[in-house]
Parts: sequence; structure tokens; C-alpha cells
Amino acid sequence: MMKTSLALCAALLTSGAAFAQGKGLDEPIRGGYKKALTGRTVAFLPGAMAMDLAQGWLRGLKTELEPQGIKVVVRDPNFNTQAGAQAFTQLIADKPDVIVVHNPDVSTYAKLIAQAEKAGILIVQINMASVTQSSAYVGTDWVDMGEVQAEAVVKACQGKSGKVAIVQGSFTAAASAYTVKGIENVFAKNPGIKIVSNQSADWQADKAKAITQTVLKQHPDLCGIIGFWDAMDQGTAAAVKEAGLTGKVFVATSGGGETRATCDMVKSGAYDLNVSYNVPNQSANLASTIKYLLSAGVKPGQLKGQMYTTLTPVTKANAGTEGTCWTLGK
Repeated sequence: MMKTSLALCAALLTSGAAFAQGKGLDEPIRGGYKKALTGRTVAFLPGAMAMDLAQGWLRGLKTELEPQGIKVVVRDPNFNTQAGAQAFTQLIADKPDVIVVHNPDVSTYAKLIAQAEKAGILIVQINMASVTQSSAYVGTDWVDMGEVQAEAVVKACQGKSGKVAIVQGSFTAAASAYTVKGIENVFAKNPGIKIVSNQSADWQADKAKAITQTVLKQHPDLCGIIGFWDAMDQGTAAAVKEAGLTGKVFVATSGGGETRATCDMVKSGAYDLNVSYNVPNQSANLASTIKYLLSAGVKPGQLKGQMYTTLTPVTKANAGTEGTCWTLGK
């Protein structure tokens, strides 16, 4: 113990002397950090690369990880869950160091996530979680999302019918099930609100439009609609516009904050509220999480953490403000 203390004191004295003379020193953790990251492989398994979300996340991963010597590879299932499961299985065989996965629902990849971690692969889930926890989840707190949207709809429906429609993505997706819980939390405190329709459009704009058209015919005094993804809710907004109810029926949705899908649509009046989870911020959090896991030498299954990203409600008040949204390709 005495020898260790003396050695530490000697090192500190030496460093102090070097600083005093203006000399450079080797940064003590730099070498280990670079060694831990250089030559590693991160695989990205999105829902589909056609989404602005996936393109933004991939851009962030490449920007942050490739300069550190990390190879980023992509496997695009293009909205096909069977193809996604096959791609995941092949990635386990390929054994990258990390797999970043965007789950289509809470169960499809559940066993594969557990299998991958047993095989020694770190799993980071982005924005939609599986029932199987992994080393990290980076993304939206969907319960919080539901509460933010519901509170805005409650305010918009004051003095009106109180009738609200919900247009979900997929009933089995985390982004649907947990968002509904948040909505229920708020509506339970507001007995004047009545949910007259709660249906799934399976993330498809044409289905969202058809559902909304039917609901508006049945309830022309509808005061609010809560949708679960802005790309899907283009159909919702189109149905409201065709019925001549834009500005009369409050349309709330959510998305990654891309300019055309978020700010432009809010400014046009198509959406009254689009709650952004800000893909550039998410991708930075995602890359930082990966760098930490690798540099700290975390073993698969050793940690199970979450990093929820900040939500930004986008309305006409801030849709035109620089920095509220981001533009794909910039």
C-alpha cells in the first residue's frame, strides 16, 4: 500500500513538473478509448431506410462513429418484419460488435435480442423498444408523448363536443401501446373528453385517411384527432381538409422533426401540433451511447439503461423559428 501511494505521488509530482515547464503529456485515457473503438463494427437494422427517421439516425451514426474507426453497416428490411427477422438472424451469425435495432413491435425481435446478447453482441434499441430489454434504449418516452398530445387536445376541445378520435400506428408497437397509456392518463382527469374512435392504420397514410373520413361522417362535431406518426397522418390531415374542417378539428401528431414533415405541415395548417422527438438529437445520443458502451468495455447483458430524448411541441408559434426542425440532407 505504501509503495502504491509513493508511486502515485511520484507520478503526480512528475506531471506537475511537466505542466510547470509547459511540456506536453500523454493523455491517460485517450489510448484506451481509441483502442476500444478502432476496428469495431456497428450494424443498423431500421424499420425501413425510406423513412426520414432512419436516414437521420444513419447519418448521425456515420458522422459520429466512422471518424473513430468504427465501421457502420446497414440491413434494410423495408417494412417487412419477416425480412427484418432474417436480417437480424444473419447479423447474429456475422457478429458485429453492436446492433442498433428499430423494433417493428414489442415482440417480433424479442428472442433475437436475447440471442444476440448471449452471443456477445451489444444491442441498442432506437425509439421503439421490445419487451426484451437490452444494454440500452435510446428514444422517445412514449407515455410522455401521449400526455403532451392529450393535454393539447383537451385544451383545444374546451367548449366543444369533447369528441376525440385516436389513429394508432400498429397496436403491437411500443409507440402505440405506451402513447395510449399517456393519453389515458390525461383523459382520465378530464371526464368531458370522449373517445369515439380508436383504430390502427398500421402506419399507412391511406388507411389513416379512410379511418378519418369514416369517423368525420359519423361525428361531424369531432373536436380532436390524435395520430401517432406524421408520415401516416398526412392521410389524417387530408381527410380533415376534404371535409372542410381544417382549423376546426384539432389534429395532433408526432415525428422526428424533419422540416417538410413537421414545420412545413404545421405552418400549412395541416397539423395543429406535431410533437418532435428530434432525430438529430436522438442520433447524437445514440452514437454517444455506443461510444460509451464500447470504451467502457461493457459486456452484453451487464447493463440495461435508457436515454429518453427531449420532446419539442411544434405549433404555428415556433414552426417558423430556425432550429425547430431539421432538413434531410443538410
